[in-house]
Amino acid sequence: MLNHPTVEKLIALRLPAMARGLVEQMNNPDFEALTFEERLGLLVDRQLIERESQRMVGRLAKAKLRQQACLEDLDFRAVRGLDRAVVARLADGAWIRQGQHVLITGPTGVGKTYLACALAQKACRDGTSALYVRMPRLVADLDAARAEGRHRRVLDSLARKPLLILDDWGLTSFTDELRRDLLELVEDRHDRRSIIITSQFPVEKWHDLIGDPTLADAILDRLVHKAHKIAMKGASMRKARPSEGDGTDD
Repeated sequence: MLNHPTVEKLIALRLPAMARGLVEQMNNPDFEALTFEERLGLLVDRQLIERESQRMVGRLAKAKLRQQACLEDLDFRAVRGLDRAVVARLADGAWIRQGQHVLITGPTGVGKTYLACALAQKACRDGTSALYVRMPRLVADLDAARAEGRHRRVLDSLARKPLLILDDWGLTSFTDELRRDLLELVEDRHDRRSIIITSQFPVEKWHDLIGDPTLADAILDRLVHKAHKIAMKGASMRKARPSEGDGTDD
């Protein structure tokens, strides 16, 4: 049956899911009760579902998320400052469509990175491309790009990502070069593309962390005023449950 001319043509047209579905229909007499339009609709739906699944897998691979996290696995029983209603609103994805940001703060080990990755994973599932990067790695990549003459291209690439996750904000010193790079980045993304930031430092301390008052004002003006703020709290979940993967990592 695999040599059926129509099956071969579907494969040649790069419609493998429809080809497999047609083989199943030809081998299953239950499908004979369906109309031509119904059977064709099932084949088209199968191809669309498989194609979108492949695209989602590709988006997740390119996002380079630090953790395999999903919102459905978040543990709301632990006292960490997580509001189920807030997370549910963010899961809707409207904040991404509106170019808003999410700022997640709290001590180490309470699950900031997990939550950020879970939000990004949901965005990828819903069709939005994302990119995760730790601030120390971002600084190193920008420095290398500057030395190799690729600095402009790297900044442009970061600016185009629909969702950018900056993890460990404040763990790297804000040099003058980094401040200017961040200002350019948030300016390019302002009102158009979203950013998730995680930090051990409260948002109120970010101005002092950045250092230069003028550049700090400009950066935070573009980040904070259109942001959803989640202040997590509590002791490190790693100490309590080091072997579990339910949102316990930083």
